[in-house]
Amino acid sequence: MKPASCAGPFVYTAAGLLRGVRILCSSSSLATTLLIANPASAQTITEHIATGDSLYDALQPDAAAEQYRAAVFMNVGNYEALWKLARAQMDVAKQLLGDENEEERDRLYNDAWIYAAEAMRVDSLDAEGHFMLASVMGRLSRTKGGKERVRFGKEIYDEAATALELDPQHDGAHHVIGAWHAEVKRLSGITKFFAKTFLGGGYMGIASWDSAAVHLEKSVEIKPDHIFHRLELAEVYLDLDQHAAAREQLAQISVLPVSDVMDPIHKETAARLLDELEERNQI
Repeated sequence: MKPASCAGPFVYTAAGLLRGVRILCSSSSLATTLLIANPASAQTITEHIATGDSLYDALQPDAAAEQYRAAVFMNVGNYEALWKLARAQMDVAKQLLGDENEEERDRLYNDAWIYAAEAMRVDSLDAEGHFMLASVMGRLSRTKGGKERVRFGKEIYDEAATALELDPQHDGAHHVIGAWHAEVKRLSGITKFFAKTFLGGGYMGIASWDSAAVHLEKSVEIKPDHIFHRLELAEVYLDLDQHAAAREQLAQISVLPVSDVMDPIHKETAARLLDELEERNQI
């Protein structure tokens, strides 16, 4: 997906249909998001990115974002800095839970969307830009209601599928595709009817639990230490009443190292689901 052309100061994309979330036009939007204090730096672009990577690995996405932003400020066409800035901004946003944080969370997702879209404009033949766009849309959609989430559906699927075409071993893209299948299958009948009738949501007919499981299993196979892969796979197994398989994934999570800012919460969720499974078996 590339940013739409502008007829005015703002352009509404699929995200823009969600409670006033607005995506700015490509060139002006990127400039707007970079209007921050950027003192002259003695570091090179490569050094800023390397520092950002170290901070990101240390689970400090906010500080990492500042390093990537400095690199983009020095060269607005640096693909690596752009998609990594989108990733860091997304990681900051996804920690803002609850309705009281909606405005700030949407602003951060909006910025991440801009960076990912610009990264794709720079290089549309690399998987990371497409994956980041799908991932940002997927994260944002999960904070919205069912009917609003449907509006994102096709773009999320298409961008993740493109990432997989470019890199069939991309664990994140497999996760997004698997989660997409599961999310569509979980939609209520009323929401699906609304989507098909008013939003042209016939594409949702391709969703299946089998595909959800297959793609999430692939994401675990490629990156077995990633907690979120296992958690979402376990949740699909629970939807399918495959309790033994779900229990295996949830039990693994307790011993895996934290590698994402949301992993402490993911571990708590896994422990709760495991306790619920045990209680169910005792009844």
